[in-house]
Amino acid sequence: MLPPSCCSAKPWQLDELGDITLAFPCATQNELDEDDAEALHSRGCRAVIEGANMPTTAAAVERLESHDMLYIPGKMANAGGVAVSGLEMAQNRAMDTWEAHDVHEKLRGIMQDVYRQAKENEEKYNCGLGAGANIAAFLKVAEALQAQGAV
Repeated sequence: MLPPSCCSAKPWQLDELGDITLAFPCATQNELDEDDAEALHSRGCRAVIEGANMPTTAAAVERLESHDMLYIPGKMANAGGVAVSGLEMAQNRAMDTWEAHDVHEKLRGIMQDVYRQAKENEEKYNCGLGAGANIAAFLKVAEALQAQGAV
């Protein structure tokens, strides 16, 4: 049984939980700071996958990356929900019904593309995966503006 202090402590601060392989901060902005990043690293954490808008501070991201821990920003992790909403709208517009397997395969391709683009930009511009995702998004918007003749 966990002590009463567990309600005020962050999960990665609880010694009772032992090693932590993956962390999913999903509550509020700035939930995970530099000290938390160190605590996760010391407990064997290999990846932090955000489930909220910016729960990891910039300093914590730098610390995670300095330890070669995988950091997946919320904008990437949550892209799946946005993508499935888009697929649902496309399905409805076509007045069609897709099998769950088909939706899953489409989503798999979309998420692989999201990661690929972010990773390519991370390597090309020597930045983190989050910045790589930002660059990919910026380029996509810029291309759309050019295609519409707005720029």
